Amino acid sequence: MIVKLKDVIKRYQGNRLALDYLDLEIQKGEVVGLLGPNGAGKTTAINAIVGLIDVDEGSIEVFGQKQNGSNRDVRKRIGLVTQEVTVYEDLSAYENLLFFGKLYGLRKENLNRRIQEVAKLIGLEDRLHELPKRYSGGMKRRLNIGCALLHEPELIIMDEPTVGIDPQSRNYILEFVKEIAKNTNTAIIYTSHYIEEVQLISDRVYIIDQGHIIAKGTVKELIEKIKGDQVTLIEVKHPLEESIQKIKGVSGVKEVAIDKNTYQIITEAHVNQLDKILNILASQTIVNIQNQQSNLEDVFLMLTGKTLRDSEV
Repeated sequence: MIVKLKDVIKRYQGNRLALDYLDLEIQKGEVVGLLGPNGAGKTTAINAIVGLIDVDEGSIEVFGQKQNGSNRDVRKRIGLVTQEVTVYEDLSAYENLLFFGKLYGLRKENLNRRIQEVAKLIGLEDRLHELPKRYSGGMKRRLNIGCALLHEPELIIMDEPTVGIDPQSRNYILEFVKEIAKNTNTAIIYTSHYIEEVQLISDRVYIIDQGHIIAKGTVKELIEKIKGDQVTLIEVKHPLEESIQKIKGVSGVKEVAIDKNTYQIITEAHVNQLDKILNILASQTIVNIQNQQSNLEDVFLMLTGKTLRDSEV
């Protein structure tokens, strides 16, 4: 076991619960996806695992040792990829890797070896001596990841590593994560607002809301929770928030959300209320109607009442 949180409670000002009896386990060599709306407690949980904040109750063990924020041995074995790009844009990529490598305690031949290995891993070996301010957003993200990998951590925490980058760079990072997980025994915690990313790379998924875990399991196990339910997507020109409650009032409808211009509707198996739903949407211009197989995003909608992209707002 690499990480174990048991009954962890964290309160902020006004006695607001950020973590509410949170239980979470991560084993060696697995990729664990952590999903939740904004304010659900993901970042607080990550900061507690790393030791950046203290918790009020419960226990946190990392590498079998108690995490109290002052255990340097634990910190040296963790690589943290933050949502914000934290590289220095007026230093070359090589100088960034050199700087962060020295912070991790790497020296001389070992440091130079790791810089070359990591540069190849993140696909920047031919552009090491350029300034990051000349990089694309995706290249900066890859350098940001590389800086967290220099010391060969046993636990990598990746907090929204693909925010604001192009699809090609996103695919590169996802393939990179799968490659790391496949070829090493490194444990990876991965958070994202893109559920399809988590579904693609995760061995197990935790869904967190209001500070506690509301579901966990493999992607297949989670989808089994709504097996048999029908998922209908109705795309319109201009969706209306007030239509959500009206559709929810239709017998057999279990959950409704708007994702961009599309109503995402989950209904009980063998219940056909499409005519009543379309009657509610009669004043809106319907572009497309389709049914789809249940996926992880539908599970998230059922458990939290919203799509993950809704929670970004």
